[in-house]
Amino acid sequence: MLVQILFYLFGAFLVASALGVIVARNPVHSALALVLCFVTSAAIWLLLEAEFLAVVLVLVYVGAVMVLFLFVVMMLDIDLAELRSGFTRYAWLGWITAGVVIVEIVGVVTARNLGVDVTRGTVPLPEDYSNTAELGNVLYTRFAYPFELAAMLLLVAIIAAIALTMRRRPGLKVQDVAKQVAVRREERVRIVKMDPEKRP
Repeated sequence: MLVQILFYLFGAFLVASALGVIVARNPVHSALALVLCFVTSAAIWLLLEAEFLAVVLVLVYVGAVMVLFLFVVMMLDIDLAELRSGFTRYAWLGWITAGVVIVEIVGVVTARNLGVDVTRGTVPLPEDYSNTAELGNVLYTRFAYPFELAAMLLLVAIIAAIALTMRRRPGLKVQDVAKQVAVRREERVRIVKMDPEKRP
C-alpha cells in the first residue's frame, strides 16, 4: 500500500515537472524542471528495485548532462522575443504531435492484451540478483550497436554545442595562442629615455 502511495506521489511530481519543462518561459527554469523530472524518475526506479538505474540517472543525467544543458543555455544568449514571434506558425504541428502522443499513451494504458498483469505488484527478487549484471548482459550483447550509435549521437551533440558557443560575436575577446607565443622581448618592453624635468 505504501509503495502504491509513493508511486502515485512521485508520478504526480513527475507529470507536474514535465509540464513545467514545456510551459516555462525561461530556458533555465525549464532545465531545472527537467532536473526535477530526472530525480522523481530515479525515485520511481528505486520503487521498482532498480537501484543501479536510479543511481545512474541521478549521477549521469542530473550531475553531468543537465549541467552541460545549463551551461549551453546560459552561453547561447537566446533571443526569446525572436523565438516567440515564430511560435504560432508551427503551433498546428505541435498540437498534432501532442494528440498522437496522448492517443498512444491512452492506448497503452487501456490495453488489456499486453501480457502484463497490472493487478499484481512486482515479484520479489532473490538476494543474489544483480540488476547491474543483467543490464550489462543485455546492453553489451543484444543492444551493442544501438548503444554505440547513442554514444556517437552524444558526441555529435557535444561538438555542436561547442561550435554554437564559440561563434564570433561583436565585442568578444578571444585568445590567440600563436600570436602570444610568437611575441619577442623587444615587443613587450619599450625603454623611453627622457630628460629630467626641473621642479618649479
